[in-house]
Amino acid sequence: MDLSYINAFIVGGVICAAGQILIDKTKLTSAKILVLFVTSGVILTALGVYQKIVEVGGAGATVPLTGFGYNLVKGTFRDVDQYGLLGAFTGGVKSAAAGITAAVFFGYLISIVFTPKAKR
Repeated sequence: MDLSYINAFIVGGVICAAGQILIDKTKLTSAKILVLFVTSGVILTALGVYQKIVEVGGAGATVPLTGFGYNLVKGTFRDVDQYGLLGAFTGGVKSAAAGITAAVFFGYLISIVFTPKAKR
C-alpha cells in the first residue's frame, strides 16, 4: 500500500490544525497568520528543515501557505546558484509565478460566476 496519500493527509492536516489553533486561541488576524505561515516556510526551508517535511508529506506540505514560502526559497536558491546575486531577486518570483497566476485567474473566474459581497 502506498502511504504517500496518508502522509500528505497527515502533514497537511497538522499544518491546517496549527492554523486553526492560532485562529481559535490567539488574537492574531487572518492576515498575520498568513504572513506567519509563509515566513515559517521560508525560514524552515532556509534551515533545511522544510525539505525533510516535503519528502515525508509531499503535497500535504507544498500546498499550504508554508509550501508557498518553501517554493519561494527553493527558486531563489536555484537562481542564485545559476545567476548569482540577480537570482536573489528573480528566483522566488519565477518559481511562484504559475501558482500566483492560477490564483488570480481562478479568483477572477469565480468573481464572474458568483456575486461577491463585502463582509460586514
